[in-house]
Amino acid sequence: MGTLATTINPELATRLSAEFNRCFTDFEAPPQLFAPDAFFDLLPPMWRFQFEGPGDAFTDQLRSIAEGTVEVEIVRTVPTATGFVTEHVETQHTTAGDTVARRIHLCEVEDGRISAVTTYCNGGWDEEHRAQHAAEAPMIRP
Repeated sequence: MGTLATTINPELATRLSAEFNRCFTDFEAPPQLFAPDAFFDLLPPMWRFQFEGPGDAFTDQLRSIAEGTVEVEIVRTVPTATGFVTEHVETQHTTAGDTVARRIHLCEVEDGRISAVTTYCNGGWDEEHRAQHAAEAPMIRP
């Protein structure tokens, strides 16, 4: 007979997810959000890079790619046995128009802090790309 898997505390997952997602708009991480040796494995389209540390390199990376104000909508956060998965839609408002990216983040949690993040991103879609997609591949659900 197998054992029943449990998830981390849903309130902890929700709080950490909100603080994590706020990094994309504020470009800062609360001091206790990430473990001192947190591991980041980031997979934008056609690329992959990694770094390790308390989150400064992560927020520096977010700041470096922001081209305007950033808004994030958390689509969902799902607690897992070892952390949580969060999905968000990021909109960067620039003078050239809005760019939208959809991401999935797999976050591992140890001692109440995020210890590892793996991010998959579909890339930034400008208005022209979103219009082409809407015309050629209309979505049944948002």
